[in-house]
Amino acid sequence: MSAGGSRKVVLMALGANFGIAVSKLVAAVFTGSGSMMAEAIHSFADCGNQGLLLLGAARSAKPANEHHPLGYGREAYFWAFLVAVVLFTLGGAFSVYEGVEKLRHPHELEHVGWAVGVLALSVVLEGMSFLAAWRAVAKVRRGRSLLSWARSTGDVDLLVVTFEDIAALAGLTLALVAVLAAWATGNTMYDAVGSIFVGLVLLTVAVFVGAQMRRLIVGFSAEPSTQEAVRGVWSEHGFDVLRMIAVWSGPGSVTVSLKVLPRDLSVNARALIDRMNAAESDVRRRVPEVTWQFVEPDIQD
Repeated sequence: MSAGGSRKVVLMALGANFGIAVSKLVAAVFTGSGSMMAEAIHSFADCGNQGLLLLGAARSAKPANEHHPLGYGREAYFWAFLVAVVLFTLGGAFSVYEGVEKLRHPHELEHVGWAVGVLALSVVLEGMSFLAAWRAVAKVRRGRSLLSWARSTGDVDLLVVTFEDIAALAGLTLALVAVLAAWATGNTMYDAVGSIFVGLVLLTVAVFVGAQMRRLIVGFSAEPSTQEAVRGVWSEHGFDVLRMIAVWSGPGSVTVSLKVLPRDLSVNARALIDRMNAAESDVRRRVPEVTWQFVEPDIQD
């Protein structure tokens, strides 16, 4: 998935979430629903999420310089980590707080039709956003499960938006069930409990996404398919890879350090350098996510 493709997914999610957030806020004011207010805060937090993702994408695209010789790619991971820690967590904490307050100070719901209508519309819009993200994930996960892909990918924009949409759809379902239960039974406890569960969903997603950002910030190995592709290119050019370190250095960007053994040790230095340069060029062409290569020829003792 290209950075441009991921950015389109983020922009689509931003547009959908802003419209949803405004409609939820209006419905929350009219109905007095704690679940609806929790969902409104959730959607505004999602808009903030996408804003930070776009900021991270812009900053990570800055070119390398003397002080950052490998570029700014990992800035995207920093801003995505803020999404998990600050916005997801604050949104989740507020939702739980709102639910507890409604349990302590219950009041009747009003204009329930507003809430049901807005929630139904929100499910449709969030579903469209999730479908776009899911299609993008399907192109890159190569038959792996969603969780397996999420634990190995370096595409933070697609990762965050996908799990944000999953959390949103789960939260909307919980809020809709809670509002309908409160309306049908006349017991506002259901609405309050719904708000608490929406918060718990957000907090769960925050922990998971935060864990994925931590591994990328620390320096996580590139996907096995990328490493195998690099090995294959060097093998075709007459080299055995003795040692490889391949780590994500930004969304769609991998830094590779190699120690290679030339199979033909009879060639002179100039011929060896030419063959190595050809292999590096071929890697850049065939494995475009590899943006930096550091290669050392060696022999086995």
